[in-house]
Amino acid sequence: MSEQGRVIYLMGPSGSGKDSLLEAARPVFDALHCKVMRRVITRSAESVGEDAVSVTVEEFNSLERQGAFAMSWRANGLAYGIPIIMEEWLSTGWNVVVNGSRSYLPAAVGRYADLIAIVLSVDAAALRERLLRRNRESLQQIEGRLARNSLYDGQLEISAADQVILRLDNSASLAATVAGLNELLAGVGFSSQPE
Repeated sequence: MSEQGRVIYLMGPSGSGKDSLLEAARPVFDALHCKVMRRVITRSAESVGEDAVSVTVEEFNSLERQGAFAMSWRANGLAYGIPIIMEEWLSTGWNVVVNGSRSYLPAAVGRYADLIAIVLSVDAAALRERLLRRNRESLQQIEGRLARNSLYDGQLEISAADQVILRLDNSASLAATVAGLNELLAGVGFSSQPE
């Protein structure tokens, strides 16, 4: 059997560019023997942005009860699930990249002790502009997200206890962020695809 894979847990505020980074960094992930998980979300299928599986709240709750998720959480009025196939991939030596939640990080660390936590950040003005441009939420909802983001900045280190949290700034070009991600991952032992 192959060596157990590791979870790369990418987090950051909505609008920080996680989905864009996950797409742009596919060549990096391929070279590092990483699969990118596709989330299940209780959001309209018409929503633009993330390549996710959209389900109703009832469908999500049913899947959760059936044990269909390796991880699941609620945030911003939505439910998010990471399909259980992730466990099989990890057990066969694949590393798995997850678009995670900052509030769920302590639970994720409890389940995957060698998890690599990466926070994607962006300056406040750019974050506001991105949230407005994607046109997914009302102005009130956007203000709520911005307020929650400022709270998380100070609380994340405390809630994760001893977990090392790597930081990656996405305020500049996406190419620079992908290069920064590659450097971060090399720094924690990801350098090439295993033989």
